[in-house]
Amino acid sequence: MKDESKKILDETIVRYAALSSVKDDIKNAFDALYTAFSNGKRLYLCGNGGSAADCEHIAGELLKCFKKKRELSADYKRKLCDFGEMGKELSERLEGGLPVVSLCGHPAFSTAYANDNTPKFVFAQQVSVYAEEGDVLIAISTSGNSENCLYAAIAAKAKGAKVVFLGGGNGGKIKALADVSIIVPERETFKVQELHLPVYHCLCAMLESELF
Repeated sequence: MKDESKKILDETIVRYAALSSVKDDIKNAFDALYTAFSNGKRLYLCGNGGSAADCEHIAGELLKCFKKKRELSADYKRKLCDFGEMGKELSERLEGGLPVVSLCGHPAFSTAYANDNTPKFVFAQQVSVYAEEGDVLIAISTSGNSENCLYAAIAAKAKGAKVVFLGGGNGGKIKALADVSIIVPERETFKVQELHLPVYHCLCAMLESELF
């Protein structure tokens, strides 16, 4: 881990002292994500309600620039420019990003699957189609007992993907399946969610620092 990434983590803990108990867990989650992205793998995200919004938030921070400018590779820029003026414009305006998919979208699929099969497998169905060995699933559940996230974690493990869990309370059932658990020291849903935000902002900033 670079000095800049260590500084990001340290500053997060200073600003949010309650997260000192999960500092090592944040680093372990970073290591899992860094390894996956460095090897050309993907990140998938699942959660419900506010946690679904957090999934979309994380995806937004990783698909484009977050804190710093992310350049495209010189080779990709050159290939874009081969397409003339429009390609040149793309080469100047596109940003570097990381392959992230929030499983909380896709309303046509999710409503059809929930209606035709069962809502509790909506995330697991997508994981079973998308995930490959070496990918990572981040499951966000304030209780750790969200059934659809639990099934998604099982599907991910069966595909050889790692599971990073963001939770609260005692970690619930998902904790037992996760490769890395970040269980913030709160129990009420909104208080757990308030601590999840600085955790994933920290992870996004660290990843950007290392990979761009």
